[in-house]
Amino acid sequence: MLNQIPLVKIYALIIILSALFLSGCKNPFSPKSKQKVATLLEVENASQDDLIKQVDYFAKVNSLRAKMDMKFIDNSYASSGLSERYKKVPGEIVVERPDKIRLKVEVPIIKSDIVQMTSDGSKFRVAILEDGAGGKYKKFIIGTNSVNYDLLQEKVDEIGNGDAKELKQNVNAFSKLRPQHFTDAMLVRPTNTAKFVYLVSTFTQEEVDFDLLKKKSPLGWVLRGYYLLDEFENKEDGKLVLKRRFWFDRVGNVRLARQQIYDDKGEIESDIIYGLEGQFTQNGQYRLPQQVILTRPKEKYKMRLKYQSPKSVSIGKDYPDRAFVLENRWNLEVVNLDEKLAEIKNQKNSTGESPKTQAGNDN
Repeated sequence: MLNQIPLVKIYALIIILSALFLSGCKNPFSPKSKQKVATLLEVENASQDDLIKQVDYFAKVNSLRAKMDMKFIDNSYASSGLSERYKKVPGEIVVERPDKIRLKVEVPIIKSDIVQMTSDGSKFRVAILEDGAGGKYKKFIIGTNSVNYDLLQEKVDEIGNGDAKELKQNVNAFSKLRPQHFTDAMLVRPTNTAKFVYLVSTFTQEEVDFDLLKKKSPLGWVLRGYYLLDEFENKEDGKLVLKRRFWFDRVGNVRLARQQIYDDKGEIESDIIYGLEGQFTQNGQYRLPQQVILTRPKEKYKMRLKYQSPKSVSIGKDYPDRAFVLENRWNLEVVNLDEKLAEIKNQKNSTGESPKTQAGNDN
């Protein structure tokens, strides 16, 4: 067969194949090809007991008082791919276990209050002191922690013109906040192996940091490993209900990076991301996250809280009950959400219309 092919053509074929194999070109005959992929980060190991100890370490903080920088993000229009971001504002927060909190948000520089709010564990009170509308919508709001007020929001959403529309657009975004939302974010509840069942699994998540990508850093696109510690409540009917999920970042060391809190239907109530840890109090006795990002999907908002000075944070003090009951010393118009909810339900019942949303547990 070779005798039928001119010798010059054989030499030419050998030269071409040699050039392909020896050049920097991709080998068309090789099954291998190189392409950019996410960097797989090396992970550390820990036992379930180690993870539980980390949660319980954070739970040792029974009270906390701190100056913080806060940034509010309104996700009401997230379904349209939009969000409203508000400027960073200073504030002060006081929390005490199990569910007491006082929160104050200030206007930068002049330090006059925008919002003050408290929760004594049962009732919450919110004073809207600056509304961006000349005081037209300043209110003193009273409500119950365990009641679902979705029906009130439905009522506002149904109105599309006049003063109600203006109210929807201009009422201060901070009126969405409920002080009890922050309690579990700032004071992690301890584990309870007698009441709950705990299971550990591993998870690898693809993560992108666009700032690092622009710098062509290999850490701009990574595969990061996590431990997931799930807390289940065993109901009387034998069903397991997921109550909390803890995420532990396994890169560098194993640290608590995220906490998700679920309702009885398995929907997320709070999604809390914890930043890198630092030394807290004057003597550096505590090592805690320096930043907390709280997302409330149902209320459609996100709040970023960053400690101004971790060394100045006060931990472990006892506060009187009156510290968590806000008084209406500004003589603002009082809006009792429980009364408003009852009025709407009575109106719907009088017309034979069944309310879409009943009052229920928020936690």
